[in-house]
Amino acid sequence: MTEPQIAKGLSGIYSDYTRISTVVDATNSLTYYGYPVQELAEFCRFEEVAYLLWHGELPSVDQLKKFEQEERGQRQISHKLLTVLKQCRAEAHPMDTLRTAISFMGVEDLTWADLSPAANLKKSVKLLAQIPTIIAADFRLRKGMEPIAPRPDLGLAENFFYMYFGEVPQQEVVKCFDASLTFYAEHSFNASTFAARVIVSSLSDIYSAVTGAIGALKGPLHGGANEAVMHMLLDIQEPSRAQAWINEALSEKKKLVMGFGHRVYKHGDSRVPYMTKVFHEMAKIKSGQKWVEIENILATTMLEKKNIHPNLDYPVGPSYYLMGFDIPVFTPIFVISRITGWAAHIMEQLADNKLMRPLSLYNGVPQRPVQPLSKRKAAEYRCLFSLTALIFTETSGGGLT
Repeated sequence: MTEPQIAKGLSGIYSDYTRISTVVDATNSLTYYGYPVQELAEFCRFEEVAYLLWHGELPSVDQLKKFEQEERGQRQISHKLLTVLKQCRAEAHPMDTLRTAISFMGVEDLTWADLSPAANLKKSVKLLAQIPTIIAADFRLRKGMEPIAPRPDLGLAENFFYMYFGEVPQQEVVKCFDASLTFYAEHSFNASTFAARVIVSSLSDIYSAVTGAIGALKGPLHGGANEAVMHMLLDIQEPSRAQAWINEALSEKKKLVMGFGHRVYKHGDSRVPYMTKVFHEMAKIKSGQKWVEIENILATTMLEKKNIHPNLDYPVGPSYYLMGFDIPVFTPIFVISRITGWAAHIMEQLADNKLMRPLSLYNGVPQRPVQPLSKRKAAEYRCLFSLTALIFTETSGGGLT
């Protein structure tokens, strides 16, 4: 009998169909419902992309207006939820407070058990509306500042800046941020999305699924990579040090080069060129040219010596840093975007659900009988007696005196 093959990390395993997104090998493009994501980032606002992921088509003018009105009307979080945020330790990671806040949203929602498509769509819009408010309020509370109420007259990106900083930045900054949200929105069966689908496959609720997805995204092998990129750049600090830094990293392998390579893309991440373009445009007005120069040196060297391309986290890390966001907030910002993909997959899973229950190949102790406690005690006494006799024999010279 042939032994089953184990796929560690589920690498190469297809667990289901999806209509939401894929990477088209022929064009090396990530697509959402067939649309290349780089074109969506260039020609659409993030709200349009959210609508696309939940409805399968880009919205008309009227559909977008109605969708935006619904989202903007639900941005305010409850006083009880604000109290929960105030009770969290200021030293706690922002992903932990966000995870706790989403769980509390489920406690507050009287319709949490309604898994119908209409109910989950409504909950998805509410999550999209309130997650930015939660993140901004949590940041300000940590700094000893009062939270800023959301503004319904602003788009999602502009409103987040306003709630976080108290002002809306230049349009180039907003465009760069909005593009990052589009690029981070969805990426098929990644770790956090798969975690969400596993949870709802048991017919659990959307809040439980999103809470679990946040837990998966928090890990540095998944959502925390953009934070790691910025820490690397801060370690290098100056363009004059970049070449020596990367040469040492590649030769001695004592340093990790973050933001490069991807399990899915074979010829470079299709999201990177346009994200790099808007990052460079923003860097000009934010006095961030040195980060551009450092990244150019690292990327050129990695391609020449290792034939490895940068991934999306590479331009996003310094983008968020130049915007003024604290580094621990980078991954929560990821959640603002990825809630759209998670919700899309949650609804797709429930539309044709089967409980996820994979097999495992056992390699432990063979089957054996259970000894009653009395016999185990007797065995212990015999063992103790034998050990005592051995010690006595060795210390007495082998006989009685």
